[in-house]
Parts: sequence; C-alpha cells; structure tokens
Amino acid sequence: MGAFRDQEATQVVHSNTGTPLDEELVVLLDEAGAPIGTAAKATVHDTETPLHLAFSCHVVDAEGRVLVTRRALSKLTWPGVWTNSFCGHPAPGESFEDAIRRRARFELGAEIEAIEPVLPDFRYRAVDASGIVEHEVCPVYRARLVGELQPNPAEVEEFAWTTPESLRESVLGTRFAFSPWLVWQLEQGA
Repeated sequence: MGAFRDQEATQVVHSNTGTPLDEELVVLLDEAGAPIGTAAKATVHDTETPLHLAFSCHVVDAEGRVLVTRRALSKLTWPGVWTNSFCGHPAPGESFEDAIRRRARFELGAEIEAIEPVLPDFRYRAVDASGIVEHEVCPVYRARLVGELQPNPAEVEEFAWTTPESLRESVLGTRFAFSPWLVWQLEQGA
C-alpha cells in the first residue's frame, strides 16, 4: 500500500522506500524543465515555491465517468476545493507510472490500471488565497479504477463520480469551486 504506519514509532512511511513521508523529496527543475536537484516536499510549497516535478491523474470507471475529489480541509493549498482525482510528486528516480500507482493507493486507497498520458507537457503556476504557490511541470494522466475506493481522509474530504460533460459544465459555471489546475487541464483537453 502507498504508506503504512510503523507500529513502534507510529510514523507514516513510504511503502516502497521506507522513507518517512514527512521526508519525501521532490525533483526541482530549471525553467527548461531539466532536473537541478531535490528538496524536501514539506519545505517546497510556500510563497516562493520553486519549479518542481509533479503529476495529475484523472481516474475513470467502467462506465466512463470521471472521479473528482474535494481536497481535505487540512490541506496546505486549496483546502476544500474540488479537483481532479489525485495529484502527487514522483520521487527522484521514480517513474511516473510507479508514482501514480503509489499515490492512488495513498490518497484513494485504490488500485488503478491503463495509465496513459493526456497532457504530457502541462505546466502551471497558481497562487492560493493564503499566498502559497503551486509551481509545477505536471504531466496529466488518465487511469482506470480497479476495485473500490477507500479515500484517505487526510487527503480527500469527499468524492463524486460524474460524466466528463457534467464536469465541464460545472467548471464553466463555478470556476471558484475548483482547483485552478483542474480548470486549466480541462481547457487544454484533459
């Protein structure tokens, strides 16, 4: 599973590496998108967030509906807004596919399959109401759900399945209720 608790230390750790999640690293990028180093994820998102590598994933079910999630109210950025299914950051040396599977397990408690790129060159910078910046080269993927969802309440406040058409209509009518990256991804064809 994406993360598990060490019974003695009660610290959340990455299941593939054993690294404590509060020590997760993100890949820093130059303006051309080339890796230039790493930084602790916990220190990266602030009012002067450096450009770094991330991903977004849109999960679909067997009927072609898309999963949207409402970010947990405890999230540092955009708490309580509706967004794509989940997002994350690949660890240094980790493939996007492995990172996407890991994050699906951690955020959604779910397995996914048929991971495919939708917007491989997506990049954005957004500032939330608190002044915190998201500044990411963030390829967008689509994947299919396998089994049931068991969302992590620290990540997902609530979720809904909707048709792509209904999602686009909702975003057009109430942009403020959605994450800016979801709005831009839909505008670019995700």
